[in-house]
Amino acid sequence: MLVIVCYDVNTETRAGRRRLRRIARVCEGVGQRVQKSVFEFQISVMQFEELERRLLDEIDLTQDNLRLYRLPDSRGTEVREHGIFRTTDFEGPLVL
Repeated sequence: MLVIVCYDVNTETRAGRRRLRRIARVCEGVGQRVQKSVFEFQISVMQFEELERRLLDEIDLTQDNLRLYRLPDSRGTEVREHGIFRTTDFEGPLVL
């Protein structure tokens, strides 16, 4: 299955910058970077679970945002979100 991982790490502190490097290292060991904080993976379900666990071990859920998109061939799209994030209602009215 194709997996896309996106993350936003608070780097205002030394600990945050260290988390950012560790998260990138976890991703680089398995997938390919497609943007600064976006990686693509072609992995199995077991590998996905292991990757998610390793990433959750690294991030700070009170300061960081981690999004994992599972794109299995037959079951449609599934998104798992962890940490802080701002969702957009794409079906709601557009306010300028």
